[in-house]
Amino acid sequence: MSAPDLLIGVDVGTYSSKGVLVTLEGEVLRQATRPHGIQVPQHGHVEQDADAVWWADTASILRELTAGVTERVAGVACSAIGPTVLPLDAAGRPLRPGILYGVDTRAQAQIDALNAELGPDAILAHSHMALTSQATGPKIRWLREQEPEVWAQTRTLTTASAYLVYRLTGQHVLDHHTGAHAMPLYDPRTRAWTDTYADAVLGDRKLDRLPRLAWSDERAGHVSAGAAAETGLRPGTAVAVGTVDALAEGLSVGAVQPGDLMVMYGSSTFFILTQTAPTPDPRVWSVGGAFAGQVNLAAGMSTTGSLTRWLADETARELPTDEAYAELFAQAAALPPGADGLLLLPYFSGERTPINDPQARGVLAGLTLSHTRAHLFRAALEGVGYGIRHNLEALRDLGADVRRLVAVGGGTRGRTWLQLVSDITGQPQEVPQVTVGASYGDAFLAGLAAGVLTRGDLDRWVKPGEPVVPNPVVKPEYDRLYALYRELYTQTKSVVHGLGQKG
Repeated sequence: MSAPDLLIGVDVGTYSSKGVLVTLEGEVLRQATRPHGIQVPQHGHVEQDADAVWWADTASILRELTAGVTERVAGVACSAIGPTVLPLDAAGRPLRPGILYGVDTRAQAQIDALNAELGPDAILAHSHMALTSQATGPKIRWLREQEPEVWAQTRTLTTASAYLVYRLTGQHVLDHHTGAHAMPLYDPRTRAWTDTYADAVLGDRKLDRLPRLAWSDERAGHVSAGAAAETGLRPGTAVAVGTVDALAEGLSVGAVQPGDLMVMYGSSTFFILTQTAPTPDPRVWSVGGAFAGQVNLAAGMSTTGSLTRWLADETARELPTDEAYAELFAQAAALPPGADGLLLLPYFSGERTPINDPQARGVLAGLTLSHTRAHLFRAALEGVGYGIRHNLEALRDLGADVRRLVAVGGGTRGRTWLQLVSDITGQPQEVPQVTVGASYGDAFLAGLAAGVLTRGDLDRWVKPGEPVVPNPVVKPEYDRLYALYRELYTQTKSVVHGLGQKG
């Protein structure tokens, strides 16, 4: 009797890539991680190298996971940061580093131009969301206008997860969730590319520069002989279409039913709400889900985990990274709500939802000589908590049905941050027993694409854990501080915008 099949999921995140080898029952047999960084060639420009980071990490992780494995790997799926913009030449080679998701704010002039030419109301009606730094359409136009020599050589416009699929299979395929962010090139009603406003983005180029659209659990193709030699996978292994990391995170914790809201505590904080019908609103993003016919309402903050990482790097340099985090979290947990009068706006790389202000910056208010790095760290954790509450209120304001919060991501390790967020929002959060992350959701997608799993099997993979329950005693103080948080942005907005202008 032959051994049961195995599955592999790989996720390429902002600061690291991770892969898992999983049984059909959801048992994690192996894990592999590769740290990496980002490139910031100038303020507002955030990039990564598609081959040196995305593909090199993926190939290396796949070799480690498959080394010595005799069982058949039935399928593989990849997720990655997104939506990103990566131009490829006619031979499928990257022409420049990939332009990252909403933390890259370079295309504000193109957003303004598209709004002026097409009208923001028309764009909202067409795309079910407004143009923000998360949209890839303005970034494609930026590429056309600012790098004409690259644009002239561009044959395919792709994104991070789709590029990994291409390197594995030779096929250009993009999932609907990511495709919806290529506004105004995507029609959410027909779930297809549209040429209605294509000229404003692509100029004289055609829609055939864009990948084929499919659902995340569909089969994009099979591992080619060349990819097999680089990865250790067998030729012919099924490859799923895959998706962005956040959607794979939601899948990894079973947040797939209407009313389920996934809160991803990563380098940025991302929210995905599963819905039965779209609720268009300029503050958030209305996109497709992982499975055919699904609708998601998505939102995202720009700098959350990356903010705590920055603080640890800058204020605890004498300690190794893991020790620094443990020390700072312990010190922060010992402080009272409000960090002894310190309030922080976590907009260190602009902000996405719900304020959608690429010119926003971090603000620290209330400093005194008695404050320590522990106060700074707690203020950062609380600032993110206020930002999460702001997004939850925006979702409810537009009539979205949020029935439960499911937490996932690196920020769920330990309970300090989760407890602060539940205390600030007044909302309980569910944390499954296994929170490996997006790569675990990818492995499930791989099983669906290979035909060895069904969607119902997700109930066996995701096991409930101990929920985080808000402390009602501290809620009144956090209500007061949240009101000050909202006012701090309003009162400092013009000053911060002025500081960002060049003299």
